[in-house]
Amino acid sequence: MKHWVLGEFRSPERLVEAARALRERGFVRLDAHTPFPVEGLDEVLELKSSRLPALGLVAGLSGAVGAYLVQWFTQGVDWPLNVGGRPLHAAPAFIPITFESAVLAAAGAVFLGVFVACGLPRVTHPVFELESFRSASVDGFWVSVAVDEASQRETVSETLRTLGAAQVSQVEGGQ
Repeated sequence: MKHWVLGEFRSPERLVEAARALRERGFVRLDAHTPFPVEGLDEVLELKSSRLPALGLVAGLSGAVGAYLVQWFTQGVDWPLNVGGRPLHAAPAFIPITFESAVLAAAGAVFLGVFVACGLPRVTHPVFELESFRSASVDGFWVSVAVDEASQRETVSETLRTLGAAQVSQVEGGQ
């Protein structure tokens, strides 16, 4: 069973300092909860760069190639119609649908990719049960440390207190 130790800080600067100190002391399963993006926090938490741009590129190119091939096949191979002497493979006529299909495929893939990357739909999380955690969406700056053992919980709690946390809480959960 997983446990979280959460500490609330009053400013984003104190949060970044505390996360950096926790990282230096060997705690690696860190997460931060803030009401707005905090500069420098992603480096401290060592967040990996997103693969969503690559997913969007691959999906967009696949959508464009797929749309172009469908148009070429239907108008040039499957049902060839010679209307007004135009060529069966009229590439300029295929450009609008090819572009629109690329945008649609890329947008759809990135939309679904965000859901998968964020683990959505996550309706609830054990830390949401903590009443004071509601300040994370208003004016609180929280750092959470995932721990497995009771001895680690006390160590992390004491470390957060020494780092200046205004409040330290422990949450038990099942993830």
